[in-house]
Amino acid sequence: MNIKHHISDELLLDYATGSLSEGWRIAVATHLALCPSCRRRLSAMEMTGGALLAESVSNGHDAPSGGWDAMKKRLQDEKLRPEKTAGSDVRLPSGDIVLPEPLRSYVGSDVDGVKWRSLGRGAFHLPIRTEDKSTIVRLLRIPAGKPVPEHGHRGRELTLVLSGSFHDGEDLFARGDLEEADEHLEHQPIATEGQDCICLAVTDAPLRFKSWLVRLVQPIIGI
Repeated sequence: MNIKHHISDELLLDYATGSLSEGWRIAVATHLALCPSCRRRLSAMEMTGGALLAESVSNGHDAPSGGWDAMKKRLQDEKLRPEKTAGSDVRLPSGDIVLPEPLRSYVGSDVDGVKWRSLGRGAFHLPIRTEDKSTIVRLLRIPAGKPVPEHGHRGRELTLVLSGSFHDGEDLFARGDLEEADEHLEHQPIATEGQDCICLAVTDAPLRFKSWLVRLVQPIIGI
């Protein structure tokens, strides 16, 4: 697995300090489960933060209010911590496990047990229940060779590829790659040929679709 699209420093720092809501944490933690490089970056951030805090305390300065407590809480949250052997249980296309923890626990099974809901034109999704009212979390399955309807964003969107791949302009996103989008991006990702693309998508606002037909059914499908 050759991951090329990683978590931004800003998002990873928010994760390390515990300031992300549950929906975003699921996406980041699942990427971390697949990406040794980002796990090393996270470890470096945590060690640096701890060293700075220790130095501040030893020099008689006040520590940032709540910062260390938030980080400790985040590290102790086993449900959303990436597994130390992460990635070893994700073995496409041999038919073995596709969804790493923590995502698999939220879904309740691997992809072979997912009860997909149709989005039309061969695409499917599965809304994932969380306690986070500020985000919408779902699995998406886009048929091989087919595009997602062209759209923009009213907020942030994280898309993590779990199986297959998609093109977005000149960029290719494959298993483990994470795409961060915001209100400045308008695009039309296209699943590559040969295999359906299964992604984890997290948003905090409805998408802005170009097609009037998609906008018409948008309240029904909840995207």
